[in-house]
Amino acid sequence: MLRYVLGRLLGAIPTLFLIVTISFFLIRIAPGGPFDLERPLEAKVMENLNKIYHLNEPLWNQYLLYLQSVARLDFGPSFYFRDFSINELFAESLPISIQLGLSALCLALVVGGFLGVAAALRQNKPADYSIMAAATLGVTIPNFVVAPILTLILGVWLGWLPVGGWNGGAFVNRVLPVVTLALPQIAVVARLTRGSMIEALRSNHVRTARAYGLTSYMIVVVHALRGAILPVVSYLGPAAAALLTGSVVIETIFGIPGIGRYFVQGALNRDYTLVMGTVVVVACFVILFNLVVDLLYALLDPRVRYD
Repeated sequence: MLRYVLGRLLGAIPTLFLIVTISFFLIRIAPGGPFDLERPLEAKVMENLNKIYHLNEPLWNQYLLYLQSVARLDFGPSFYFRDFSINELFAESLPISIQLGLSALCLALVVGGFLGVAAALRQNKPADYSIMAAATLGVTIPNFVVAPILTLILGVWLGWLPVGGWNGGAFVNRVLPVVTLALPQIAVVARLTRGSMIEALRSNHVRTARAYGLTSYMIVVVHALRGAILPVVSYLGPAAAALLTGSVVIETIFGIPGIGRYFVQGALNRDYTLVMGTVVVVACFVILFNLVVDLLYALLDPRVRYD
């Protein structure tokens, strides 16, 4: 197991190298620059800024300098937030995005799993049709549509919840962004759980458990659910990455100072280092999430071994 983990981590190095390389040159090809304003700066000021941030050097040299900086886990200074480095911005914003994404993921697993099991136990009945119809609706409606609707109803009309801000992570400020971020994932988890649960309930070992006279709780939770949850676990890797990157829209709408909001601001203002740092951090999370999912899969399925 340890050899497998080390191999995956070492294999992630060339992947990250390709991501950094492609992202670096793509963002530099895009028109505009970090200091292009509606009212142009004086030529001397622009010359000094380009010299300070090494933008006056050849592109290949800027690339090598950035690789050296990333190798030291230093993402460089921000071109837009000039009083902060990218590391300082991430130290403040990344924990917020992690809290937001983790809360949404836990909510999706609990609610989606419960709905999926409930639909499977009542297959082809009104409850099953209702849950699957709601799940289909949840998948098709994007976050940027759901967020304003929930804000308008629960925040503006009813006044139950604040419509924006983080307020130090207060519970009432988390409800709307977490629910909005979790709704599509709840729908997907519910559909996956229902399909795999129906298959698991018809398997031979569940029939044997019924023949031994085990309670419905033991049959569903202990025997059927362990096998039915495997497709959901496989989905956790991309789902966790989607929650982290999906928070770009949610954090912007609700005014949450997370990494997603900084990514949008960096892209709009051509803040090269901020965008690059966000890409690298998200890529690291995707690789890490997929590794964790593979390890969980081995724990749940005794047929899977990483020796």
